[in-house]
Amino acid sequence: MITPAFAQSGAAASGGSDMLLQFLPFILIFVIMYFLILRPQQRRAKAHQELVKNLRRGDTVITSGGLIGRVTKVVDDSPEVEVEIADNVRVRIVRSMVTEVRSKAEPVKA
Repeated sequence: MITPAFAQSGAAASGGSDMLLQFLPFILIFVIMYFLILRPQQRRAKAHQELVKNLRRGDTVITSGGLIGRVTKVVDDSPEVEVEIADNVRVRIVRSMVTEVRSKAEPVKA
């Protein structure tokens, strides 16, 4: 027969590994979410910051509102850029609202 002390010592020893098995699905779900959701989102945010940082005069851009225009003025310190959306129609937009650069302007020759 099994004594009560032996039965209690066996339950206490397997309690730690049993606890790990209970948390294993949560850990796996978090790891899967990190690789499927968080990491790609961080990559897109980094690529968008790089795109906004590299805006130059003459670039054709698309804004988050769907406007397509050509960048006419860029000030490095300013969070705004000036975009010409039609002949003699210029608007100032916040840099972060630029979602895509359609065509890059050629660098200015010195």
